[in-house]
Amino acid sequence: HLFMKPTFLLLSVLAMRSGSALAELSYEFVPNFITPPPGKEQIGNGHGEIRVDAAGNFYVSVQNKDAGIQVYGPDGKFIKELALPQSMHGFVIRKDGDEEFIFGAVLGEKRVIKAKLDGTVVMEIPTSAFPEGKAGPKGLALTNCDVAPNGDIYVVDGYGQSWIFVFDKTGKYKTVFGGPVEPLKLANAHKIFIDNRFEPARILVCDRGNNRMLHLDLDGNLIGVVASEGLRRPSSASFHGDLMCVAEIAGRVSVWDKEGKLVADLGANNTAGQTNTPKVEPKNWVQGTVTSPHGITFDKDGNILETEWNIFGRVLRWNVKK
Repeated sequence: HLFMKPTFLLLSVLAMRSGSALAELSYEFVPNFITPPPGKEQIGNGHGEIRVDAAGNFYVSVQNKDAGIQVYGPDGKFIKELALPQSMHGFVIRKDGDEEFIFGAVLGEKRVIKAKLDGTVVMEIPTSAFPEGKAGPKGLALTNCDVAPNGDIYVVDGYGQSWIFVFDKTGKYKTVFGGPVEPLKLANAHKIFIDNRFEPARILVCDRGNNRMLHLDLDGNLIGVVASEGLRRPSSASFHGDLMCVAEIAGRVSVWDKEGKLVADLGANNTAGQTNTPKVEPKNWVQGTVTSPHGITFDKDGNILETEWNIFGRVLRWNVKK
């Protein structure tokens, strides 16, 4: 591996936790967490997402032909590749009944898939299922999807016109909202997620082109701006308890409480030319410092894993200090 000498980086911040006094929230950077697949020095071209299943295994999308997701154990050791599309730009792992499934937006193929954790595709929402008149000149450019408590599937055209489409659990089209028009005027709404920290659940929009995060209700009405000041182009998010972690492609990982207050600032990169780009070479990687965060997840214990937009492929981990 082309890495700097392993070091541990401890970051401490103060956070107001619901129902408790001021408490210390700390994260410790874990160097060299991922062990690449056999025969590879790096995991491979990354422009996607990272998620965790109930067993604690991590799923990372890579742009490899016929192997669009790599699976790693809780210890970061490679397990297998899944024969899924190589342009799986954004995905989530959600339960349907007693079983977990991957719901993913396939950027290059302009469709959404639902797959078992072994990679077997059990449903798709094809390009033809989307309403006419909402795609840009180059067609749909779907970047992420998530599943509401009632099973509805929300899909965003984040590299297109930033419309948010809603389908029922069978893939039947229901409605559309958002887009580049009033009242939301979304721009590069890179990824959306169902925020179940609230009742009823909300939509969290990483409105990257406007450098803000929004909360919408499930009908698409604006609830409010979660954050905008100080953001570095939010690209993805994940939830754990009352916390939300965010991958910011302009060089930062952040953690926010339920009230929208910043409670941790991790891995910030202020070096010119090292953010908003997939071309930073391993020889220039710095332990504990991000380049272009693109996907992110909490695990079941509240630890943070982040995957980057990087042609070599890079995953960083911070463990929460209890």
